[in-house]
Amino acid sequence: MDPSHPDLKARNFPSAEEEALAVQPVSRYSGPESAYRLAFTDNEFLLRDELRPVRMQLELLKPELVQREQGIESTIVIFGSARILPLNVAARRYSDAEASGDAVAIARARMQVQMSGYYEEARRFAAIVTRESSRLDTPIHVVTGGGPGIMEAGNRGAYEVGGRSIGLNIVLPHEQEPNAYITPELCFQFHYFALRKMHFLMRSIALVCFPGGFGTLDELFETMTLVQTGKSRRRPILLFGREFWTRLIDFDWLIETGMIGPRDTELFHFVETAEEAWSCLSSHYGFDLPDTQTGKFAEDM
Repeated sequence: MDPSHPDLKARNFPSAEEEALAVQPVSRYSGPESAYRLAFTDNEFLLRDELRPVRMQLELLKPELVQREQGIESTIVIFGSARILPLNVAARRYSDAEASGDAVAIARARMQVQMSGYYEEARRFAAIVTRESSRLDTPIHVVTGGGPGIMEAGNRGAYEVGGRSIGLNIVLPHEQEPNAYITPELCFQFHYFALRKMHFLMRSIALVCFPGGFGTLDELFETMTLVQTGKSRRRPILLFGREFWTRLIDFDWLIETGMIGPRDTELFHFVETAEEAWSCLSSHYGFDLPDTQTGKFAEDM
C-alpha cells in the first residue's frame, strides 16, 4: 500500500460532531422530557448542579486550547477600574455638570477628568507593549478583563497599533458586554471567577495594576499572595499612580503592625507613565539586550 494512502490516517470512529449531527430522534423521544439526547448535546443535563466539576473543567480547558492554537505564550495582565473614562467622555460629562450647576455633580465629574489620565496611560502602555514586543520570537499579548474603563484602554492600545489582545469577560449583572477592541478569536466568557483568575496568571510575565475598586483589589492581592507564599513564581507587579495607592493602602502601617514583612513591599513597584512601566519590564527581562530579542520570556518566569 502506498505510505501516503489516506486510510493510514483515517479515523476509526465517527467524531462527536458527526454523531451529534447524525442523531435524529424518532418523534416519540423528541420531547423535552426525553432522556434520548446525547449527553454532550443535552444542555439541560450539562447545567445540572452535579455537573459543576465538568463545567469547571471545560471553562479551564477551552481558553487553554484556543490560546495554544493561537500561539499565545506570554501575556501582560492589565487590571483597573471599569469606571475610568476616556478623556473626551470625561470632559463632556464635566461640561454637562457645570451647565447643571450641581456642585456634587461638578466635583464628581472633575474627579472623572482627573482619573481619565489613567485610561490614556493604559492605552499608551498597551500600545508600547504590543509594538515593542512584536520583534520578539515570542510576542507579548495584553490581556484584560474585557470590559470598559481601563480594560477597554488596554485592548484599545493593542488594537490601535495593529496587534492582538485578549479579553477574559465574566457574566455579571452589569458590564457583561466585551469592549470593541478585543481580538474576536481571543475574547472569552467565564462563569467562574476562580477559573478566570487562573487564566489571567497562567501565561503572564507581569501584572500592571491601575486604580480600581473591589475587583481590582481582589485581583491584585490574590496575585501578591500567590507570589508572597511561593505558590506562583515572582514576576513584576507594577502599580500605576503612587499617590492613589499609598493613600488607599497604608503599606507602612501593615509593616509596623507586623501584618506583612518589610521585604513584602518589594513585591511591587510604583510607576507613573507608560514609558516608565515598559522601562521596568525591559530592565527585568532584558528586552533591549541583543541576545534576548528572540527570547522566549514566558519560560523564564
